[in-house]
Amino acid sequence: MNSKKFFIVFCILFVAAGTGFAIYSQTLDEDVAPQNQAGESEQNSNINVSSPQPNSVVSSPLIVTGEARGTWYFEASFPVKLYDANNNLLAQAPAQALSDWMTTDFVSFSVTLTFPTPSTQTGTLVLEKDNPSGLPQNDDSVSIPVSF
Repeated sequence: MNSKKFFIVFCILFVAAGTGFAIYSQTLDEDVAPQNQAGESEQNSNINVSSPQPNSVVSSPLIVTGEARGTWYFEASFPVKLYDANNNLLAQAPAQALSDWMTTDFVSFSVTLTFPTPSTQTGTLVLEKDNPSGLPQNDDSVSIPVSF
């Protein structure tokens, strides 16, 4: 009987410790996750945007260039979207890999966005990791503030 109580107490402590560790780990992840504060672009080790730079003045047609790891692409492309300050979608198009994308190395990309004259002075360019699975844990994106 005593060993049964010990086993139950051990299991309860084990589950409690595991839950505590999971909560602690999630807190650590949130503390080091990229923050998109006003005027700053998010940083991501899987994609580097060459143009436009954060807070650049952009106009239509907007050519977006850079490099992304092959894992950012699916079938050699990934979505790029441009929003105004009111979160209205102005343009979207797939960025295309400029060479073989089936690698974990960086692969250059380019996309041209054509959009109407925005009603706001600022907006956000969003480059999304292509996620054909639809699973939230595979989502990733980088947001770059721009001016019109």
